[in-house]
Amino acid sequence: MATFQLELVSPEKLLLSRPVEMAVLPAAEGEMGVLPGHAPMIVALRGGIITVTENGQVTDRLFVGGGFAEVTPERCTVLADEATPVSQLSKADAELRVREAEAAYSAAAAETPEKRDAAMAKLLAARAMLGAAEAA
Repeated sequence: MATFQLELVSPEKLLLSRPVEMAVLPAAEGEMGVLPGHAPMIVALRGGIITVTENGQVTDRLFVGGGFAEVTPERCTVLADEATPVSQLSKADAELRVREAEAAYSAAAAETPEKRDAAMAKLLAARAMLGAAEAA
């Protein structure tokens, strides 16, 4: 089956770089499937799970806290704010992150719309992380 090069980069390191059949990304507008020959684009990512498919089976599930993806017909490069394999997520850490993000969002109520939007994005990413940790 046809493949494309998937690269997942976090601030700490290159987490993944190999040919894959398909990747499903948590794009800001909704889940987005990437296959070989995809139209070129750059998309913003929200907090969620990247699912990687190889040989007809899901081989990797990675939580990303947000970032961007550049898609070309031959390659998909994900620049993630943070990235962690779902199997390594801690429910306790995710619950703490949700509580902190809820407090930050409440504190941002009197701030500018941009600061409220940023606080909401962090809260939604924390909730996505908690959901992934509970499902793992």
